[in-house]
Amino acid sequence: MSQTHFGYQTVDAADKAGRVRGVFDSVATRYDLMNDVLSLGLHRVWKAYTVTVANVQPGDQVLDIAGGTGDLARAFARRAGSSGRVVLSDINEAMLRTGRDRLLDEGLALPIAACDAERLPFSTGSAGDTGATGNTGAIASSGSRASGFDLVSVAFGLRNMTHKESALREMARVLKPGGRLLVLEFSRPAAVLQKPYDWYSFSFMPLMGRLVAGDGDSYRYLAESIRMHPDQAALKAMMQNCGFAHVDVHNLAGGIVALHVGVKC
Repeated sequence: MSQTHFGYQTVDAADKAGRVRGVFDSVATRYDLMNDVLSLGLHRVWKAYTVTVANVQPGDQVLDIAGGTGDLARAFARRAGSSGRVVLSDINEAMLRTGRDRLLDEGLALPIAACDAERLPFSTGSAGDTGATGNTGAIASSGSRASGFDLVSVAFGLRNMTHKESALREMARVLKPGGRLLVLEFSRPAAVLQKPYDWYSFSFMPLMGRLVAGDGDSYRYLAESIRMHPDQAALKAMMQNCGFAHVDVHNLAGGIVALHVGVKC
């Protein structure tokens, strides 16, 4: 049986998705609050920058993977308008329910899909439904708009996926030619930031996780998962090997976060 990492632990690859699901089941109701606490609100700036770079236009077809509580999906939907379509997806149903409820509270009813990013329920080059749905919602058939997604996004979710290359190939598969993938993720900070960032990650994050979310262990895993994620250059090469002809890297916060923008071949 193949093995992979779960933070600093080595686990059977078949078990990782379930372990990750447990982490986010635990933190779903406090996820947005913890994001504000741990980033001092900067996650909102990083996401706003991502939305600006995405440049979603009216009528665009967008898939937000690991979209959780719906921050990006909400912003994309407002730009895509009634002629566009934004699908919110996540493997974790607790996160997806939280996101759905937040969106409904703001008057947005988006199609949602509880699905694994390594096995997306969309046809190749088509934004139409293959019949797969999650327990928290369904993906309505797109009818004549089955021309592929214009944009796929994944924010702070790729590092939790078991087989990142498989997920990236799936993202490329459902994009139309020339479509773009935006990956917003924690990355490798500048050397001068490394020591304070290590203290923040392994002391402050678990402490606040315990005090605010009642779960220090989950936030220790999240800190470890960042260290196990490919750095900027490695992720760029991985995306190029998975079907993206051109990849730009935008470093944010001294490289603590990076936005990778790939264009499908």
